[in-house]
Amino acid sequence: MNTKILNIGLLLATLIFSSNASAETIKEDPFKLVQVVAQELFDRIAREQSVIQQDPEQLRVVVAEELAPSINYKFAAAKVLGPYYKNSTKAQRAEFYEAFREYLIATYAGILTLYKDQQVVFEPATDIDGKRRAQVKVRVLDEGKPDIRIEFILRKNKEGEWAAYDMVAEGISVLSSKTKELQGLIRQQGIESVTQLLLEKSAKPILVKSLG
Repeated sequence: MNTKILNIGLLLATLIFSSNASAETIKEDPFKLVQVVAQELFDRIAREQSVIQQDPEQLRVVVAEELAPSINYKFAAAKVLGPYYKNSTKAQRAEFYEAFREYLIATYAGILTLYKDQQVVFEPATDIDGKRRAQVKVRVLDEGKPDIRIEFILRKNKEGEWAAYDMVAEGISVLSSKTKELQGLIRQQGIESVTQLLLEKSAKPILVKSLG
């Protein structure tokens, strides 16, 4: 797998969620939100690095406790379902949402094994008055390698709080890519089969990835 994409995934795991420790006012500003989340998550990983090295499953705990409670996983999962949303029952959707959440936790926990203290530069904030969708642009600096440019896509809910639900890296939307993959499986196998597949993938042990 491309090393750049792995590093991009690392930053997605870091920035896509709002943090429990953040003040509620932070959630009202998408630009402050991603900066606060990045700092808090990196700090916790640094504090628990010795535990993580002995047991990578600790990263699953970190993601579940620090990130997952605030991810807009239902909105992202509904986007993934797309045309199959209306053809599914409320119970089927609820099970799919939870499986998708567990899949994200496991995926980002695995990606975070690649954490190597990359430097992140945040681009200036833009005007978001009256908007429900915002893009937060960052550059990932890795010594000896070209900068990686990323855009995080956030959505504001009815309460005025922002949460990220997608990332565009090198012109590729993570949500769009996952939607294409899973919709094809839903079409072939059905939503219940894909829900079970996500749970099976989520249950696999967290393995340390290599940048080599």
